[in-house]
Amino acid sequence: MAEVYKDSKIYCCFALNRLVAALGIDLYQEGLEGKIDAILADRDAFVSKEEIKHEIRSNHYMTNKVVEQLLADGFVTVEALEGRYRIRITKAGVLHIRKYNEFYRRIYAEQIRDHYKYSGLPYWFR
Repeated sequence: MAEVYKDSKIYCCFALNRLVAALGIDLYQEGLEGKIDAILADRDAFVSKEEIKHEIRSNHYMTNKVVEQLLADGFVTVEALEGRYRIRITKAGVLHIRKYNEFYRRIYAEQIRDHYKYSGLPYWFR
């Protein structure tokens, strides 16, 4: 079976959902829009660039491309400390992935299933 092509948009989806998971919140809870500023202020939730690379299961080049795209879109902030990167999701990132997860699930269903075929589907896909 041929490998299913994945573009940077689906990798951005994987990365954003990983960042939401780091927050430890229910993305679909009622009233999230009004709570998100306090949640982001109260939690120092971040992931490393290596964790993003692991989540998207791709190479260094694609990881950088994804992080740069998320940064350009205002969906993440990146802090570099002694050669390590702390990537945090922004309010815009949380609201984007909340709004578009259903769209990503429908459009990229085959790619998502292929990506997670050995580890099981993520919570946000079910």
